[in-house]
Amino acid sequence: MAAPMELSCWGGDWGLPSLHPESLTVMAYAKFSGAPLTVNTISNSWRAPKGDVPVLIAEDIVISQPAKILNFLRKQKYNADYELSAKQGADTLAYIALLEEKLLPALLHTFWVEAENYCSVTKPWFASRIAFPLRFYLPGKMSREALNRILLTRGGPPLCSLTEVEAQIYRDAKECLNLLSKRLGTSQFFFGHTPTTLDAFVFGFLAPIYKVCFPRVQLQEHLKQLPNLCRFCDDILTCYFRLTVSGHSPAGQDTADANLQKLTQLVNKESNLIEKMDDNLRKSPQHPPRKLTTLKLAAGGEESSPLNRLSP
Repeated sequence: MAAPMELSCWGGDWGLPSLHPESLTVMAYAKFSGAPLTVNTISNSWRAPKGDVPVLIAEDIVISQPAKILNFLRKQKYNADYELSAKQGADTLAYIALLEEKLLPALLHTFWVEAENYCSVTKPWFASRIAFPLRFYLPGKMSREALNRILLTRGGPPLCSLTEVEAQIYRDAKECLNLLSKRLGTSQFFFGHTPTTLDAFVFGFLAPIYKVCFPRVQLQEHLKQLPNLCRFCDDILTCYFRLTVSGHSPAGQDTADANLQKLTQLVNKESNLIEKMDDNLRKSPQHPPRKLTTLKLAAGGEESSPLNRLSP
């Protein structure tokens, strides 16, 4: 029996299971691959082992960082990418690098650096979920770390002022969203009808931008002009986290599940009945020279649904 696995991560709101992009990525991959994770919401990242979030704990193994967590899940046979070709695997790595270079800085800025968003949404939300007295210190620390990360990667020449850096990171982010929208097209997921690592990463980055209600929403407004990416986020929330577009569990889901089970039982009974009728026909004494052809039903319902199968 596999060792129980626990994932520590920030909690959610606005219809999201977590507001934290990296936590969302791991949670989505676990859903896609069928990994049985127990999710524990933490009140501050200092309580997590190593100080990082998300953190996966399996027996005496402690793993942080999405890439390492996903690699561990693959080694445990929970692999959402087993049907990908070598080229698709290379494309996955390229698009993840694009997300981290072009979209992540704007995402960090939207949450942690944009003054109006930070003061009216981000800081109050995190402070309300952090125990006293850390609630007065930790959000500010996270904001400073986000700004330092942006300036470290994007603040060099020729972008010398913070205003120039901000303008550039939002241009890059919008370009990245356009590329993602073009790549997704009309497909359900980025590599067809089955979600993979790339879908987990894209969902983790896009869902907070799409769902959180900020006063300054230039990136959100651009995302909402790309309906296929919005539909992509809504579909994952509905199918894998059982959340509607409004963020609540769909009404009557248990009833629907019960009806589906009854329908499955009915189909099985009808299949058994047809098999018995077929046996009776073959055993019939009429027209002994004529041999009846046995009809066999195609077992079309035995394959597992792609919904039961979440960055390198």
